[in-house]
Amino acid sequence: MMKNLLFILAGVLLLSCAKSNPKVDQENTLPFFNTPQFTPEWIAETDDNYDAIHKIPDFTFINQEGKKVSNKDYQGKIYIADFFFITCPGICPILEKNMSKIQDKYKNDKDILLLSHTVTPWMDSVPELKKYAERNDVISGKWNLVTGNKDELYNIARNGYFADQEFTETNNADAFIHSENFILIDKKGRIRGVYNGTLPIEVDRLIRHIGLLKKEG
Repeated sequence: MMKNLLFILAGVLLLSCAKSNPKVDQENTLPFFNTPQFTPEWIAETDDNYDAIHKIPDFTFINQEGKKVSNKDYQGKIYIADFFFITCPGICPILEKNMSKIQDKYKNDKDILLLSHTVTPWMDSVPELKKYAERNDVISGKWNLVTGNKDELYNIARNGYFADQEFTETNNADAFIHSENFILIDKKGRIRGVYNGTLPIEVDRLIRHIGLLKKEG
């Protein structure tokens, strides 16, 4: 009798775990990233935690055309975000080159957009962003280069995109943000991938992952 009861209890526990943690095809489905540590989590739509997945918070910035750009412009779109500054002599030219590669590949795909945030808004004014855009063949409407309030830019970098690893480690709000990451955002504003934007192999991986996201609908 006791043995049968134990079997029944074990079965109930297994069914309970299966319900709360449904299996996800990890080879063909991208994970979600909910923390600055970028720990991948595969969460099914039927999972109890699905509605609590981290989303990029609302934002409004100004792009190279002097127009307001907000999260509403990116709703229902897959987009790649990064952080840069115009006078950066190191990794930023490489990031620009690789973002341009992505732009060219998806220039006729209305579902794929790009978003680059300046981390030196006191220098990167709208006219400067416009010049930068023209020098680098940035397609208006496809790729927004945005500036705005420094606190708002740094807040979304750190708490929205988790783009400041140093802040995660030191909690120093005065630190300068300088990240080589490209961050892949899905149509619902959730982080689905993080890539070193200076490495061609990582850019190729990002492009493959965009293909997986497009299949999600």
